[in-house]
Amino acid sequence: MRLKDFKLGLFFCLFIQLGFAQSRFKVIHAETKKPIVGVQIIKGASLYVGTTNKEGFLKIETPKTNESYTFFCYGFEPITQEIGRTKKLQHIVVLQPIKEQLSAVVLNAKKRINYGLTTLKPVEGTHIYAGKKTEVVNLDLVSGNKANNNPRQIFSKVSGLNIYDSNDGGLQLNIGGRGLDPNRTANFNTRQNDYDISADVLGYPESYYTPPSESLAQIQVIRGAASLQYGTQFGGLINFITKKPSEKTIEFVTRNTVASFGTLANFTSLSGTVDKLSYYAYYNGKQGNGFRPNSDYESTNFFAHIGYQFNPNTKASFEISSFDYTAHQPGGLSDVQFLEDPTQSYLKRNWFDVDWKLYNFKLEQQLTDVSKLTVSLFALDASRKAVGFRGNPNLIAPNLFNVNGDEQNTDGTYVFNRDLIVGDFKNYGIETRFLSSYTLGNKTNYYLIGGKIYKANNSQRQGAGSKGTDADFTFDDNAEQYPNQNDFEFPNFNASLFGEHIFNINKHFSITPGFRFEHINTKSEGYYFVYNRNNPQLSEFVDDNNSFVRNFVLLGLGLSYKPNRTFESYANISQNYRSVTFSDIRTVNPSFVIDENITDETGFTADVGVRGKVKKAFSYDVSAFTLYYGNRIGQVFSNEPPYRAQWVRKNIGTAFIYGLESLLQWNIKETYFKNADDLKLDVYSNFAVTKSVYLESEENGVAGNEVEFIPAINLKTGASFGWKNLLGNVQYTYIGDQFTDVTNAPYNPNNNNSIAGSIPAYNILDVSLSYKFSKHFLVETGINNILDNSYFTRRATGYPGPGIIPAEPRYFYGTLEIKF
Repeated sequence: MRLKDFKLGLFFCLFIQLGFAQSRFKVIHAETKKPIVGVQIIKGASLYVGTTNKEGFLKIETPKTNESYTFFCYGFEPITQEIGRTKKLQHIVVLQPIKEQLSAVVLNAKKRINYGLTTLKPVEGTHIYAGKKTEVVNLDLVSGNKANNNPRQIFSKVSGLNIYDSNDGGLQLNIGGRGLDPNRTANFNTRQNDYDISADVLGYPESYYTPPSESLAQIQVIRGAASLQYGTQFGGLINFITKKPSEKTIEFVTRNTVASFGTLANFTSLSGTVDKLSYYAYYNGKQGNGFRPNSDYESTNFFAHIGYQFNPNTKASFEISSFDYTAHQPGGLSDVQFLEDPTQSYLKRNWFDVDWKLYNFKLEQQLTDVSKLTVSLFALDASRKAVGFRGNPNLIAPNLFNVNGDEQNTDGTYVFNRDLIVGDFKNYGIETRFLSSYTLGNKTNYYLIGGKIYKANNSQRQGAGSKGTDADFTFDDNAEQYPNQNDFEFPNFNASLFGEHIFNINKHFSITPGFRFEHINTKSEGYYFVYNRNNPQLSEFVDDNNSFVRNFVLLGLGLSYKPNRTFESYANISQNYRSVTFSDIRTVNPSFVIDENITDETGFTADVGVRGKVKKAFSYDVSAFTLYYGNRIGQVFSNEPPYRAQWVRKNIGTAFIYGLESLLQWNIKETYFKNADDLKLDVYSNFAVTKSVYLESEENGVAGNEVEFIPAINLKTGASFGWKNLLGNVQYTYIGDQFTDVTNAPYNPNNNNSIAGSIPAYNILDVSLSYKFSKHFLVETGINNILDNSYFTRRATGYPGPGIIPAEPRYFYGTLEIKF
């Protein structure tokens, strides 16, 4: 290409990009008259225009006809203005702040109007969400047990989630959906403020750290189509958004909770803005005894955010998170034991410890009026340790539930060493995102391009622990013939490039294609111990060094049709991928063995749905989905060599999952009592129906079976009510029965070895209340599982089991919040 032609092409591109930005909005605070940064502006029904800069400005194309513009900003009343064709180059918009001295009911209603959106906008920051199944949890609008991170209440309006109700104190989040294993949310890409927080995004994606819900403003949930921007996983994205720094110089909040089973919790935060510097920090401490013996725990969580606005277009921020907890593990029960007494425990020597430290530096740069760039550098320094006795490792088929299996000597010491697994995770990376728009004709189109480089240096060692009962996480190097031994380094490297583009075909219809290129280099360097049970002297250590390199592209497409501001139909399809984890490969477990040929999983997800509002009274989001899951990993019982009557974890076959998810909300107050400003009354229904089948499998008796971890019926419904400063919520949950293994083993109440077997249907009723005494004092209280139903949601094959992990019985809590 000649230089002259290149210059002409460059001039043409710049003309398209900038040539139509002729007018501008200036948004100011109604009281201080200062400009407001970050105001989101929507033109017409749903066309995202952009956000205001530090000086409160946003350039727009001069309207050719009358157009309506809506202005949203956290903490302010949203307004809509009609702008006609005019010669004015600047339009002044004034936003009114929400007043804290309003009654709790009125303040709640205004928050719901202002930022209570249940879906993400097509474009936010340097992210594109057009045509995707998105859901937003606004924590200020959640009524429930936040001190205990109760996921049943926090995610009450996120459709189709399957939740493990088995973790005391809310120390970990265990959610899945659409047939994905809920264990430690491993099938989602979990993030905090847009950066990764799991152990290893590809090699070990389990999330041992969950930020306290009392610190959060939002939780963003994007289903399988999130694989294009955030990773390859089937589940999608869960992004925890912490609260923003207060506009005051200093704001102090402390929340103290007392609850059942000896639970004590404190959450204290400091927040503020001083000139160009902003900050938000919190401390969260918990301790409790648990509802079963051997289930005491304590945790400490610290977080700090510092932001600095160098100029109207440049902002930098730094965050550090520290999470440490130690928990006694009461172990699993057989079905017989659970029916006898779900609060009992036979394992006294099992402990779990997590030490999680996260670091993030983010640079946000407004390059032009329509272009912005974010660069995020992140790092993790963490460990997880598990020590316990789960059966005699010298037996081929240990009786996992034999009370006498953990034998003691006459002096009270224990005969067997405990099994100890220590994992260390050290990883770091950088993710860069560039988002811009251009006007072609009278249509504004948006495009995103980004890249991520991720380096992990993880290690895992498994071997003999001590013979004691305390939380001792040191190895016993004298136990040379201990069968369960391995020591590995797992150096992983991942480089990816992704992009999406919103083509606004007209002002109602948009198409959003996207791609993600992945380069993955996974290595394992170390050894494992092969124990010869017939002749221990022939036991040996075996070196096992492997390298797996993969290069592939994931593609996706989203469609959105919005004929008006109150209705949208959407559809998307996206490819997915999940690599085998190093726990799939080398962890020795007395409950099952790993197939040496286990390999990666591939497939795709698709959604089609409608969402919208009917006036102010009714909102809905109804969608159908499919998930095609190739090489799905599961467990089967095998007698074929080299296995001898053992459970084997391996690639089972191809699974197909489909269903209907819906969220319906009716504001009864807006229907019948519009003028009753101090009244709140609404109801909601979160209902999902899911079906599944294994299309094919090399395993006998699997093809045609249902897929595990899928309750056919998943219902959460309830009512929120309030009068002046009193707010309340009643929630009913019903989860249908579900299989836990590919053989579809039925529920057997006489089962004495309960790794296999279905989970029976269960229902739970929760009640919560809050009362605001003034703008400084708030009291919250409630009862979870008020009917005191005995149920369980999990059959664990490893820690914290094995066996049934009972869910919590009736649970009372009370919280006092003081805010200045």
